[in-house]
Amino acid sequence: MVEEESLRVVRCGGSELNFRRAVFSADSKYVFCVSGDFIKVYSTATEECVHILQGHRNLVTGIQLNPKNHLQLYSCSFDSTIKLWDYTDGILIKTFIVGCKLHALFTLDCAEDSVFVIINKEKPDVFQLVSVKLPKSSSQEIEAKELSFVLDYINQSPKCIAFGNEGEYVAAVRDFYLSVYFFKKKTTSRFTLSSSRNKKHAKNNFTCVACHPKEDCIATGHRDGKIRLWRNFDDEKKYTYTCLHWHHDLVMDLAFSVTGSSLLSGGRESVLVEWREAAEKNKEFLPRLGATIEHISVSPAGDLFCTSHSDNKMIIIHRNLEASAVIQGLVKDRNIFTGLMIDPRTKALVLNGKPGHLQFYSLQSDKQLYNLDIIQQEYINDYGLIQIELTKAAFGCYGNWLATVEQRQEKETELELQMKLWTYNKKTQGFVLNTKVNMPHEDHITALCFCNAEKSENPTLVTTSKDGHFKVWILTDDSDIYKKAVGWTCDFVGSYHKYQATNCCFSEDGSLLAVSFEEIVTIWDSETWELKCTFCQRAGKIRHLCFGRLTCSKYLLGATENGILCCWNLLSCALEWSAKLNVRVMEPDPNSENIAAVSQSSMGSDLFVFRPSEPRPLYIQKNISREEVQWGVFVPRDVPESFTSEAYQWLNRSQFYFLTKSQSLLTFSTQSPEEKLTPTSKQLLAEETLPTTPFYFILGKHRQQQQDDKLNEALENELIQLPLTENIPAISELLHTPAHVLPSASFLCSMFVNSLLLSKETKSAEEIPDDVSMEEEKESVDSDEENNFTEEVQDTNNTDLGKDIIHQLSKSEEKELRKFRKVDYSWMTAL
Repeated sequence: MVEEESLRVVRCGGSELNFRRAVFSADSKYVFCVSGDFIKVYSTATEECVHILQGHRNLVTGIQLNPKNHLQLYSCSFDSTIKLWDYTDGILIKTFIVGCKLHALFTLDCAEDSVFVIINKEKPDVFQLVSVKLPKSSSQEIEAKELSFVLDYINQSPKCIAFGNEGEYVAAVRDFYLSVYFFKKKTTSRFTLSSSRNKKHAKNNFTCVACHPKEDCIATGHRDGKIRLWRNFDDEKKYTYTCLHWHHDLVMDLAFSVTGSSLLSGGRESVLVEWREAAEKNKEFLPRLGATIEHISVSPAGDLFCTSHSDNKMIIIHRNLEASAVIQGLVKDRNIFTGLMIDPRTKALVLNGKPGHLQFYSLQSDKQLYNLDIIQQEYINDYGLIQIELTKAAFGCYGNWLATVEQRQEKETELELQMKLWTYNKKTQGFVLNTKVNMPHEDHITALCFCNAEKSENPTLVTTSKDGHFKVWILTDDSDIYKKAVGWTCDFVGSYHKYQATNCCFSEDGSLLAVSFEEIVTIWDSETWELKCTFCQRAGKIRHLCFGRLTCSKYLLGATENGILCCWNLLSCALEWSAKLNVRVMEPDPNSENIAAVSQSSMGSDLFVFRPSEPRPLYIQKNISREEVQWGVFVPRDVPESFTSEAYQWLNRSQFYFLTKSQSLLTFSTQSPEEKLTPTSKQLLAEETLPTTPFYFILGKHRQQQQDDKLNEALENELIQLPLTENIPAISELLHTPAHVLPSASFLCSMFVNSLLLSKETKSAEEIPDDVSMEEEKESVDSDEENNFTEEVQDTNNTDLGKDIIHQLSKSEEKELRKFRKVDYSWMTAL
């Protein structure tokens, strides 16, 4: 049972993993990244999220390891606080209240009880680097108001600040200026490059900076793709720099290796470049990383690199430039044209992903499952090039069919339009292209929907277009003398007074089709495709259209652009009720009669949950988001919730997710992100004796039992019930572990089978004689109580067994048998 007050809006995914540089733990076992208001801890070996550090009330802007304790992590946020975490247990240790917005965080080994942050002064574009003294105190919340000025007129991005030569100086870049502050001398040197105004086609703007960890050398990246290595910068007149040039576009980030023997660079080419000994000739490349490299991180041990990419993913790379792990978040596309859909088979969230792809995103594990290439063309990263856009998608027939629409329009009169229908292949466990239709309409397609009625014999798809028509597509036999095949063909074309068709949807039983033509809603018979009736309220162009479900299937709802929500009764063909509501999102719950509508106001977005049978909302929540909500979807629950409050019962069978304008995925939940982590994920962080892989749950526990004899003896005497196989973490993890990380099958088989079987020594409660169980308890009671218990046991045995009285062993005999039982006789099999 869930209490009413515990329901709240939470961020469930979609946060940027690439907002700041990732940070490695000292032993390279874990990698930390900011994710909205949270900090996520991932295992570098398994890609599992093992902890979510939550406590900040605004966007987290920086994370760094504590130089004094490598098991602790500092973080800063727009909420004006610096927090210290124990990341192994996910515990917040201290909170330092600074009192102003913090844009980035830096730590130094030589800086005692101080950290460096970037703050914003009075003007919005003026940023300063300051040192914050962290006072020592036993309380959890401490005010840290002692700020020391270091540098002025800097960039707010942490990529434009770097500390060098073990903290002797700090370098900052902005526009065409390089500033270097020396801590011992307390002096600042400034260097300027010529601007594009003075030199034709010059793009000398600084984009990032990195400092050599051991020497006086500064590397700067520039907009023209060049990398400059600065030396002798302690003298503004004698300084020198050399150029390295491979990138054709701006350099996004730079990082030196731990020893400083090589320099890493990345940009829009999606290639990681390693400059060894900072020489032009000694270059190594790791190409085809999939998206623009935005950040580069190096582990303190020097054995791993991490690149953060524009498609919201992180790649863990070994020192030999081999990618070992990919942590993929929700891909941030420029526009989500397809909306939010749920794959009926995997229950994954489906929406636009990489250019020309659909991404399948697991809401339970908060990571991407896979990408489906729809356009099937090589993507060219050119801002001036007009790309092919994936604009529409819909699932049909319980996930057996997928329809997609792609378009490209360079001029108003040159529209390239293509519709593809994909069938699910059970052998390959993926979608295969079945039918391709060039120019299915003469103008842009505005909507498409499948008839998903249970009694529907023939799959049916409807598309609407601005050309004033809607088309009905059916699956037909396309066999020939060579093979049996099926394909899609147009069965019917409908229109209404040359109005643009804007929306379409089928009723729950598939008997009716509703198509909106601007301000008019038309109802068609799906058997004969005859026009049955029309609804016209002249309240504006129809923006959303949907039928009621279950007991409310006789109602049709429509939301207009003028802010009117209408409900029509299909039996009486009349308007049932209307309300003034600026609906931006309207989604029906597939498992109930409830409909969720999100409206936009000057204060933010509001949620209304109602049933079409009555205009009174079941649930209202104001300001679910400060920004505009663009899409929403109901996701059926695997296990229903048990909300007893009438206001919250709409969440019992399904969970409502919505996507904001900044592409943050939010939902209503009673659990924190930390509570959503699987027990297996938490164990990955708790166990330290062996490599934290899923296989450890078999091998690690097996070794631990061999080493601990006392624990074995206690376990042998306990009554053990065999759990269900699906509840055994070892088995479920083993089945999902890649084959290349598993040991040989001969070594693995015995332990895997043993985890499924009940040990011979372990008997059920019915098989174990009562006298043996009572002997176990004799050690914890005095001698008088022992005699009483023995008499009771003997009486019980005589009653249960009748005439067949078993000889009762003495305590010494029972111990001898127990020792005998532990002797390993496996050597006899080799004779």
